[in-house]
Amino acid sequence: MKIRKELHFGFALMAVILTVTVIFMPWTNMQNGHLGLLMLSLVVVAIMLGFPTAFTLMGMGVFFAWLAYRSGNPVLAQRQTLDLMVQRAYSVMSNDVLISIPLFVFMGYLVERANLIAKLFRSLELALARIPGSLAVATLVTCAIFATATGIVGAVVTLMGLLAFPAMLKSGYDIRLSAGVITAGGCLGILIPPSVLLIVYGATAGVSVVQLYAGAFFPGIMLAGLYIIYVIAIAKLKPGLAPPLSIEERHIDLPPANEKIREAISHRVLPGLVGALKGSRNLGIGTGTIAKQGFIALLPALALVLFLGFTWHLATKPVATNEAAGLTQMGGGIAEESVEAVSGGLQEPKEEGGLAEPKEEGGGLKEPPAEGVKEPPAEAVKEPPAAKAAAVPAKPAAKAAMSPAPTVDAERLPIPTWYWIVLGVSVASAVGFYAIFTFVRLEVFKMLLGSFFPLALMILAVLGSIVFGFATPTEAAAIGSAGGFILAAAYKQLNFGVVKESVFLTAKTSAMVCWLFVGSSIFSAAFALLGGQDLVEKWVLSLDMTPLQFMLLSQFIIFILGWPLEWTEIIVIFMPIFIPLLPHFQVDPLFFGLLVALNLQTAFLSPPVAMAAFYLKGVSPPHVTLNQIFAGMLPFMGIQVFALGLLYIFPGIGMWLPNVLYGN
Repeated sequence: MKIRKELHFGFALMAVILTVTVIFMPWTNMQNGHLGLLMLSLVVVAIMLGFPTAFTLMGMGVFFAWLAYRSGNPVLAQRQTLDLMVQRAYSVMSNDVLISIPLFVFMGYLVERANLIAKLFRSLELALARIPGSLAVATLVTCAIFATATGIVGAVVTLMGLLAFPAMLKSGYDIRLSAGVITAGGCLGILIPPSVLLIVYGATAGVSVVQLYAGAFFPGIMLAGLYIIYVIAIAKLKPGLAPPLSIEERHIDLPPANEKIREAISHRVLPGLVGALKGSRNLGIGTGTIAKQGFIALLPALALVLFLGFTWHLATKPVATNEAAGLTQMGGGIAEESVEAVSGGLQEPKEEGGLAEPKEEGGGLKEPPAEGVKEPPAEAVKEPPAAKAAAVPAKPAAKAAMSPAPTVDAERLPIPTWYWIVLGVSVASAVGFYAIFTFVRLEVFKMLLGSFFPLALMILAVLGSIVFGFATPTEAAAIGSAGGFILAAAYKQLNFGVVKESVFLTAKTSAMVCWLFVGSSIFSAAFALLGGQDLVEKWVLSLDMTPLQFMLLSQFIIFILGWPLEWTEIIVIFMPIFIPLLPHFQVDPLFFGLLVALNLQTAFLSPPVAMAAFYLKGVSPPHVTLNQIFAGMLPFMGIQVFALGLLYIFPGIGMWLPNVLYGN
C-alpha cells in the first residue's frame, strides 16, 4: 500500500521524537523530572498517531500522577490520584468563563445556517468589482466578517470553499492563489474576537478574556489588511492570476421603477428621484415608491450626520470638575459655623471616662434581671451637646442637600481645529459619494443592507458590550446567541431542524473543549508533580537568555509545534509550561497571548496537519490537488510571520486598546 507524502513527514517526526527520547533519557538514573519529559514526548507521539487528544492527556496524566504519588507514599497513591482527577474536573466545571464557549459556538452555527454568507459574498463581490483581485478581496472580507461571527475555522473554510472557490475558478483565478485566500481567510477566526482560542488561553493562563479580546482586535484587522494588500499587489502585477470580473458577472437587474427613472431622467440616484418626484404622474411611479428609494439612498448621509453630531458632542463636552466646596453630606447637616461653635463635635472619649471593661462584681458578667431589659424613660435620653448645637442648622442644610441645585449651564469647549478638518473631509466625501451614486450602486447598497449591516450590528453589539465593560463574555455570548436566533428568523431560516442541528453541533464542540480542559488540567498537575516544570525552568534559566531571545525561542517552538499539532493541544499542553517563565523575563501574559494567537494561525496552514487544507479539499473539485492547496498556503504563512514580527516590534498594535480602556 502506498503511503501518502504527508504521512511520511508525520512518521519521520515521530521517529525523531522517539529517537531523541531514547538517546537522551537517563534510563539508569531516572528521576521524576525525567518521567515528566517522557510523558510529554509520549503524549505528542500518541496524538500524532490519532488517539483522541482529551482522553490521551487524561490517561497519561492519571498514570504518571500515580507514579509521582507512588514515589512518595505507595499506600495512598491510588486514593490521591483519584482525588486529583475529581478536583481537576470540578475546577473546570466551576470555571464561569467556559460557559461562553457553547454560546458563541451556537451563535456561529445559527448564523451559518441563516444563508447570510452567500448574500454577503455576492454583495461584496459587486461592491469591490473595480478593485484588482476583487473576488479574492471579497472572499477575505467575507471570511473576516464570518470568522468574527462564528470563530469556527472549519465552518468558514468549508462554506467559503462551496461559495467562493468555484466562483474564483470560473473567473480564471489561479488555483493556488484561490486556495490560499480561502484557507488563510478562514483561519482569521482563531485571532479575531470572539475567538474560542482566546477564551481557552485566558482560562489556561489566568488572563482576562475581556482584555484579550480588546488586544486582539487590531492585530486581527492588521493581518486581514496584509492579506488584502498582498492579493491586490499580486492581481496588479500578474493579472493572469486574478483577472477582473467580466461585464456579465457585474450585471445587476434593476427594479422596473428605478429602470424607468434611469432611462427617462438620470442614472444618478438623487437627481433621478427628485426629477421623478416632479413628474411621477408621467412616469407612472407612485410617490411612496420614490420616497422609499430616497430614504434608502439617504441612509449613508443620516449615518454621517449622527457620527458628526456624536463627535461634536465629545469634542465640545465640558470638562467635569470635582468641586466639593460648599457641599455637605446628606444626613449630616452640620454647617461650618456650627462646627466651629461646638468644641469639636463628636469627640473620642477621654481615657478616664471612656469606654472601659465592666467591673467584676460578684463574679464578673451577670445575666439581666428576670423582668427583662426595660426601655429608659424618655426624659432620661438626652441629646449630646454637639447634637443640640447642630440641630438647628441641620434642617436647612439637609433641605438644601436634597433640593436640586440651581441650574448653571456649563459652557461647552470651543470646537477644536481637528473637528473642522473631519467635518470638511466628511462633507467632501459625501458629495463625492452621491456624485457617483448610481441606481446600480443603490442596488448593491441594498444588498449590503440585507447582509452586511445586520451581521455587523450583531458583531458590534457583542464585541462592544465586552470591550466597553457593559457585559461579561458569557453575557455577551448570550446576546450573540439571541442575535443569531433573530437573524435566522428574519431570513426565514429558523425551524426545528436548524435549531436541532445547531444544538447538536454545539454540544459536540463544547464537550470536546471541556474534556480537553479536564485532560489538560490533569496532565499539567501530573507534569508539575513529577517536577517536569522545574526541570524545564532550570534548563531555560541556565541558558541565560535575554527577553528577546526567550520570546524568539518560545514563538519558534510554538511555530514548529503548529506543524504536527492543532492549536487546542498547543494551548492546553504547552502553555502551562511557558506561562510560569514569563515573570522571570518580564513578559506580560496578555501580550504573550496575542503573539501566541497570531502565531497559531500557522497551526491550520502548516502541513502535514493543516486542517484548513483538508476542509477545503473535502469540498473542492476533483482536479484540485492537496499539494496545490499547500502551495497556495505558503505565501500567507510568510505574511503571518511578518505580522508576528510587526506585533513584537510595535507592541502598541495589540496593547494600545487594553491600555486605553482598562489602564494596564
